[in-house]
Amino acid sequence: TLDQERTYLHAHPEQILTKKQLNIADKDFKKRLNRYPIAYITGNKEFYGRNFIVTPDTLIPRPESEDIITILKRIINDPDTTLNLIDVGTGSGCLGITAKLEFDNLKVTLTDISNKALAVAHNNASKLGASVKIAKSNLLEKYFEIPDIIVANLPYVDKSWDRSPETDYEPALALFASDNGLSIINRLILQSIKILPMNGYLVLEADPAQHEPIINFSKLNNLKLVDNLGYALAFQSMQTK
Repeated sequence: TLDQERTYLHAHPEQILTKKQLNIADKDFKKRLNRYPIAYITGNKEFYGRNFIVTPDTLIPRPESEDIITILKRIINDPDTTLNLIDVGTGSGCLGITAKLEFDNLKVTLTDISNKALAVAHNNASKLGASVKIAKSNLLEKYFEIPDIIVANLPYVDKSWDRSPETDYEPALALFASDNGLSIINRLILQSIKILPMNGYLVLEADPAQHEPIINFSKLNNLKLVDNLGYALAFQSMQTK
């Protein structure tokens, strides 16, 4: 409500809240009691040391997704090399924007099927000073460049899973997939092998319980597992064009 750091409250115990501030705080307390996500109340969430704007039109960035950035730092040997990276299903833009800010020489494209999510990603790119392209696309259908790296945190939750009540407020489009949560990831794998050059990378996020079937499906499609960290998997294309 005050838009201050927690330390401000300790440093100003004598401050009296106005009636307007109390009303706002009470409304937010009631939302939280109903398990409405804190990130949607504050309108932002930290990811890899930066604050990203989030709205109910985007998935809330999670610490597990930072594993993808860690893997990128392992596979990009020369930070001065110019590479094309596409962030598929970008949502708030946290993955692609962070990649661009960590590796300035990357040419980054953010894509999503949701216009509202792309608007949030655009605002985050402007706010954080990241020069990226933004395009509407269903996975890779409208992407016509040759990517060196594809990163994606796609929907991978099966509706039958136990999950936090907070996820009820997040966009279903960004959360759920059929076939034990693997349908959209498998679609991306099939699209990726058509455009990835030899030794190009596909970096995915999925629940660890899904890693084995993803690895097996990728192997059948000429993608070799090269890194595995937490929730993240990195594959390299073995297919010549």
